Amino acid sequence: MQHGNAHGHGHARRHGHGHRQHRIVVIGAGYAGAIAAGRLARRLRREDVAITLVNAEPDFVERVRMHQVAVGQELRPRPFSEMFAGTGVRLRLARVTAVDADGRTVSITESEPDGPSGPGAPNGLGSSGGSSASDGLGGSGASSNSGVEELPYDTLVYALGSTWNTHDVPGAADHAHDIAGRPGALRLRERLAALGAGQPVVVVGGGLTGLEAATEIAEARPDLEVTLAARGALGDWLSPKGARHLRKVMAALGITVHENTTVTGVGADHVTTAAGDLPASVTIWTTGFAAHPIARATTLRTDATGRIEVDGTMRSLSHPDVYAIGDAALAQGPGDKPLRMSCASGVPMAWQAADAIAARLTGTKSPTAPLRYFNQCISLGRKEGLIQYVTADDRARTAALTGRLAAFYKELVCKGAAWGVANPTLAVPTRRRPTVVQPTPIPTPAPEATTA
Repeated sequence: MQHGNAHGHGHARRHGHGHRQHRIVVIGAGYAGAIAAGRLARRLRREDVAITLVNAEPDFVERVRMHQVAVGQELRPRPFSEMFAGTGVRLRLARVTAVDADGRTVSITESEPDGPSGPGAPNGLGSSGGSSASDGLGGSGASSNSGVEELPYDTLVYALGSTWNTHDVPGAADHAHDIAGRPGALRLRERLAALGAGQPVVVVGGGLTGLEAATEIAEARPDLEVTLAARGALGDWLSPKGARHLRKVMAALGITVHENTTVTGVGADHVTTAAGDLPASVTIWTTGFAAHPIARATTLRTDATGRIEVDGTMRSLSHPDVYAIGDAALAQGPGDKPLRMSCASGVPMAWQAADAIAARLTGTKSPTAPLRYFNQCISLGRKEGLIQYVTADDRARTAALTGRLAAFYKELVCKGAAWGVANPTLAVPTRRRPTVVQPTPIPTPAPEATTA
């Protein structure tokens, strides 16, 4: 792993004739952040750029597999120390506590792995906020006695992702479990393992995460009473073929489905709906994701949900030295529809941002590729799956792949996504180009005028 020399606040290593490295800081190492860091390292010369990846955990977290973790399946560890060995990417195991977009610094504090995750957590794991390893770099910023360190940057890649979204439903944050990150999935695993036969489990949310969680649990623990509460009709966004297959699998697994049901409260042993209470020894909350809260606390331009507004190259509309990718970014897809929070969106956003940054720094033309969708891949336990083919703007086509072949396809997609993190240029040889853009100095405020 690259260690590099420690350097003080505002300084980077110099290479002849006063040339200093352009400092790229990537915060969050889920699919998007990790791919962006690795791709930049393969596009730019090591002597020209210093790439620092900040993240809370030492391993890459396959967020799309958290439902598997919850039922006790062991995933192959993917340590960043191995993934980024020899690339020049420097890894900092830390939590991001603030971003000063005007002063171009990131505040971090040393993290404890498997710490809290959730709506109020300092760095809940997102589809773009995953993990990182410390490289022993003691002084890549200014430290204070409070344990907060400031990392200066010339270009920031904001990839802190998202956390679970309780929608402020009473009791959800206190009593429900999430699988938006590894800490939540591990807590749920412990709770499920303690359940005896016949105990009720309620999954709230009928989207992709809810479907995968309910079917995985029902398959792994057929002795439990699994219920899914969906706000609309089950699979109402799928094609008729996809929806039929989903209903067939849910029925075969013995899952009770409450459709058109809104959960208005969560207790220690039940969930409350308009039609009455549903018993729940365990409640799993999967009603979508919320953008990590740090962006909203900055001067970056965000939408009402706290996602950073970006152009087609993933560059912030308000701060040209900031790029946002993954769940943290509000990017427009085909038909000017915002891209949904997903691995399927985050990966091409990371490619786009990394290539745009590399092009800007090397004075070459920035490539732009239309961001579009091809399919939605849903695992329904280990033996069943559903691949719903979609239009470029994510609407269901008639065609769908179902059954064991779909389960196999989905497994390939998951493995391919993890492989893509370790191979961010998809194994295509790349040439590291020299940079031509010098880092711009951080502006200092003008002294205040005094009156006699």
